[in-house]
Amino acid sequence: MLPYVYRVTKYDPADRDLHGHYAGAEPATSDHGPVEAAYLRAVAAFAEEIGVDQLAIREPQLGGFAHFGLEPPIDGYGLPDLFSAGPAGFHDGALVPIVVGLELVRAMLRDHGAWCRLEAEGAFTVHVGWDQYLYIGSNLLCETALARTGALGLFPERLDASPYDFAPDDPAYVQRPADSDFWARLQWTISAHRAVFLEETFAANASRWHRLTRDNIETVRSQLAPRAQLAIWPDLLTDVDKAVAALPDEGLVEIVWEDEDGQITSMVVDETQFEAVTSQLAGVRAVGVVSMYAGADLPLFTAVLPDSDGVLRARWQTEPTPSDRAWAFLKTLRRGQVVTGTVTSIACFGVTFVDIGGFTAMINTPELSWRPFDHPSNVVSVGQEVTAEVLDVDMVRERVPLSLRAVEEDPWPQVAQRIGQVVIGPVTKIVPFGVFVRIEDREDGFQGLVHTSELDESSGDAVEVGDALTVKIIEVDIARRRISLSHTQARTTRPEGGSEGGSA
Repeated sequence: MLPYVYRVTKYDPADRDLHGHYAGAEPATSDHGPVEAAYLRAVAAFAEEIGVDQLAIREPQLGGFAHFGLEPPIDGYGLPDLFSAGPAGFHDGALVPIVVGLELVRAMLRDHGAWCRLEAEGAFTVHVGWDQYLYIGSNLLCETALARTGALGLFPERLDASPYDFAPDDPAYVQRPADSDFWARLQWTISAHRAVFLEETFAANASRWHRLTRDNIETVRSQLAPRAQLAIWPDLLTDVDKAVAALPDEGLVEIVWEDEDGQITSMVVDETQFEAVTSQLAGVRAVGVVSMYAGADLPLFTAVLPDSDGVLRARWQTEPTPSDRAWAFLKTLRRGQVVTGTVTSIACFGVTFVDIGGFTAMINTPELSWRPFDHPSNVVSVGQEVTAEVLDVDMVRERVPLSLRAVEEDPWPQVAQRIGQVVIGPVTKIVPFGVFVRIEDREDGFQGLVHTSELDESSGDAVEVGDALTVKIIEVDIARRRISLSHTQARTTRPEGGSEGGSA
């Protein structure tokens, strides 16, 4: 916030009533003449004294709420001839010389429908408000400019702050940038959907639409206006009749359609215009309908373009989608981090889902436990609180795999220390190449294989599941998590512990 802020108007403070409202005869519109010229000279005087020769456009707006309605709107919002790129040149961060900045002030004073904040960061700001109220902020006292403003017949009044200073919609919200993760996510989404639509908002209330495919995404990306707000929408409906039938009974919507030549057009309409617009849709290739009410229709995900150096300097925010909230949460995670969550479900294919602060992470079956089990429900249950380690943070697919066993001590090194022990354990499974025997006296105890070559020939055919078998631990392969046992070698060695399972 700049230390010196002035409200500069054509209204004499002596003509204000007890409530501070102006009660004089000055009109609330521009005279398009000497008074308007005085405003522009006052701005120029401050800029000259501060030493500012160019201004940055911030948070531009076109039409709609940017037009106060005091004067009739005009084509081009007062911007023609100011930007070689047309209206899209009127974007956040665009640097313009003072002479162009003054023309923008003129357009705002005349209420042509274009509005923005004009700033030289840390030094100078110009805001145009309702009823010809002008707010100038500076980092210097600017006594010469103040005297010049008074001599021009205007009235500068010192304020603590401009009422048009920027304030974010949600100071706590972390805006998603259109960084490498965003474009990778978009590429993945296009692969899944074949095509999506990109809404590029280069100024509030002013958008361009692009149909993205794997073939044109880089071309479209190179043509986007700097610092634009981006929203990714599902592909349009090729069934035009179905799209038209989806129109609400009333309300403000944006209708987007693609004609046979691939040209994309959008129009904001209300229920009084539905019939006229739908008559224009005959023969188009595809149509989409988006509600203009906050929260009614949300895109797949959103972002704001950072500058060429990767820094996000645009201050405006997109309306966050569930994907955007997931992105913000994922940015707080790192591989190896230990998190706590609640088991929400166990899928039929064995994956366990865990809520970790509003985001659903997943535990693949092998990561549930070091020990053997038949089903995930033998290890965890729905509603159970668990502590797990983050194995990865996939920003593209928005997936977080967890591991329960990673936060537990690996028991396999202890098992390896038991090589040479003879134990008695139950046969758990019979296979063509041998039998499996549990070597620990617990339901989830480790099991080893007695290969047919290590099975006593006199008892091999008679062994059944559940039989107690005396075996010797002859090998523990920690890397492959395999235990090899011998029945024949166990006959010459006394079992340790003298009971089923031996020493754990």
